[in-house]
Amino acid sequence: MTDVEVLIATTEADVPVPAYAHPGDAGADLTTREAVVLGPGERATLRTGIRIALPSGYVALVHPRSGLAARHGLTIVNGPGTVDAGYRGEISVTVLNTDQHAAVELAVGDRIAQLVIQRVEQAAFVPVVDLPGSHRGVGGFGSTGKASQ
Repeated sequence: MTDVEVLIATTEADVPVPAYAHPGDAGADLTTREAVVLGPGERATLRTGIRIALPSGYVALVHPRSGLAARHGLTIVNGPGTVDAGYRGEISVTVLNTDQHAAVELAVGDRIAQLVIQRVEQAAFVPVVDLPGSHRGVGGFGSTGKASQ
């Protein structure tokens, strides 16, 4: 496995560089630079203090942390978020408290998301009059989850 070099800049001196918790992990932790209390159903866009420069042909995907979702109902609104190779601004994460009864409190430095770096391919879109057939056809949402009749 070859590691890809990702240049990183922080907005403040004390911002931790994303890190993998364990060898072989796919996601590196992102932390919040803001303290916030989210009531039931509330959302907020939180700064991470992280700016990156990805090489061409790569994308960074911002995923929710499963522990926060399981324990507190905290998720990412547009998860996974997409950070394109050409973006140089600060990465922000829009979180949502899905718990119907309890608030979620986040402190500066709390891990709020995971950053996954992946190779991407550019598609060559070819206009056609009709598409070739397939075993699925035009079955839409839920069509593959139906039990056999």
